[in-house]
Amino acid sequence: MKNLLTDIAKSLVENQEEVNVVVDEPNEEGIVVYHLYVAKEDMGRVIGKQGRIAKAIRTVMRSVAIRQNCKISVEIG
Repeated sequence: MKNLLTDIAKSLVENQEEVNVVVDEPNEEGIVVYHLYVAKEDMGRVIGKQGRIAKAIRTVMRSVAIRQNCKISVEIG
């Protein structure tokens, strides 16, 4: 899952070496939070107009998580 999120983000940004994903341990509700960090100048590329790209990233990640019987959340910061 972490590799998938990293690959998606690297395909969108110019500074690929700045892409970093941090994974938290599952919280009390069983949700694993993935924190995606990119360079400041690439933030707009990852979020997209009106958050459309960010929403698409979250949708893809949730669909993969459902197939693996887990719950996730993607935070972009």
